[in-house]
Amino acid sequence: MRKNASRTLTYEQAMLRLTSLCSTSEHCQSDVREKLYKWGLSRGDSEKIIDYLLDEKYIDEYRYANAYANDKLRFSHWGRAKIRSMLYMQHIPEACINEALDNIDEAEYERILESVLEGKKRTLPECESYASRVKIIRFALQRGFEMGEITKFIGEY
Repeated sequence: MRKNASRTLTYEQAMLRLTSLCSTSEHCQSDVREKLYKWGLSRGDSEKIIDYLLDEKYIDEYRYANAYANDKLRFSHWGRAKIRSMLYMQHIPEACINEALDNIDEAEYERILESVLEGKKRTLPECESYASRVKIIRFALQRGFEMGEITKFIGEY
């Protein structure tokens, strides 16, 4: 059963919308499949559209993974573990995920981790206590940073 019958699009309308959408921003196959499902297209038409978008390079999983990883690091201040998890949930191939995470600039990654730790430290009343250190570490882990990298900086606090 279709979610919303009034939003049903024809093959041509869906193709036009997706080529326009994918030419302005990066999208992955799972995003496109979800949109096609919401628009009420059949499975056969959906696969034809996705194949066309892949062939014409409107969607590219490697390009998407790189853009996603860079955006989430720079704007959301996520670590590698969280980025990996979210890309995996979007059914991005492991090779694409690994390449995107390898392309992250290490200096920028450490700078962002340090700013995340410093920001959390400012919110705590006692910065020197064991409990405060645990809160800072837990916060960074929830953001997706790895324990080994956190401990490099936590010794300075």
